[in-house]
Amino acid sequence: MGVVSLNYIWGAMMLISIVCAVMTGRVDETVNAVFDGAKGAADTVLALAGGMCFWTGLMKIAERSGISAFIARAISPLLRRLFPHSGEAAREHIAMNLTANLLGMGNAATPAGMLAAEALDRENPAPEKPSINICMLIVLNTTAFQLVPTTLIALRSAAGAADAASVILPIWFASAVSVTAGVISVKIMGRLIKCDT
Repeated sequence: MGVVSLNYIWGAMMLISIVCAVMTGRVDETVNAVFDGAKGAADTVLALAGGMCFWTGLMKIAERSGISAFIARAISPLLRRLFPHSGEAAREHIAMNLTANLLGMGNAATPAGMLAAEALDRENPAPEKPSINICMLIVLNTTAFQLVPTTLIALRSAAGAADAASVILPIWFASAVSVTAGVISVKIMGRLIKCDT
């Protein structure tokens, strides 16, 4: 239903823009804008594709070579605090998810995040509602601290920014604040829910 509604909205917007272009005598400008927009979208996709392929492939190599398991063991004390009673398989996927987010590759983090959520759901004693661990995973994935905001830098570079990497310090600050607020919120809500039950 949502997809159908969006199709109607986009269709209506395109129809209105064509009618307005005809009524104002700006058909040529509208046609040129359509082709310029399509070219810009293609250029942006191509600029991002190389980086995405590289990081996704690197994550797969890390998984198959055992690096992901090593990373999971290295940050295991932190993961045990954030995800109490989670299994080793779940922590390995969580580690890869957090690592990909740390490198600013949100799309590469998605498969590991989904595998982590599935593993955490299997460990959930009440699967009809999300566990605190799943809530923590969602919060960490959403507020992810980005050490290297690769995707954003690539987008800014593709858009012609003079200094594409100038946003790193504000992103570090905003990410640190959002992660801290998210983790504290989940921990507080987890204790409140336990108190109520």
